[in-house]
Amino acid sequence: MDPRYDRELLAAGDRRNVVDRYRYWTVEAIKADLEAARRPLHVAVENWEHDFNIGSIVRTANAFGVAEVHIVGRRRWNRRGAMVTDRYLNIRHHPTAGDLAQWAEGNGIVLLGIDNLPGARALERHPLPERCLMWFGSEGAGLSPEAQAACSELLAITQYGSTRSLNAGAAAAIAIYAYTLQHR
Repeated sequence: MDPRYDRELLAAGDRRNVVDRYRYWTVEAIKADLEAARRPLHVAVENWEHDFNIGSIVRTANAFGVAEVHIVGRRRWNRRGAMVTDRYLNIRHHPTAGDLAQWAEGNGIVLLGIDNLPGARALERHPLPERCLMWFGSEGAGLSPEAQAACSELLAITQYGSTRSLNAGAAAAIAIYAYTLQHR
């Protein structure tokens, strides 16, 4: 038998939300296969007031083959929104924004703040470095001053309606997709 298959899933059926290619594979086999195709894009979330957004971003990061998701600040988050996709993705914790900035610098990764701040450049018109980390702030407060200072650039998603901002999970999905259009 192919070692990628999970004997229990073969016997009982596989009801997981995975593409057909991974049906009946073990979690470890799926993660190993995904590792070979990951892009050098990292995503960070900071100071979340609504934990559900972290799960939503993790799920999107999994869908687009992001290298890692970084959580800055509190270690605990509500995994329900991730729909168990966190099992197939690398998630790294950093106690402070400074810790994440130091990690990125040590790994040659460009930090990009994604927030609708004054002076932020339009994401959709900006070439994105292949090795980068898109950093998102909390739903209400946005990127902390420490995170803003650590980023080499601040980018915003141009909006055309009356609302001041997008849901953080939706903004992350748009930004990750913009990266994918440039680098996939």
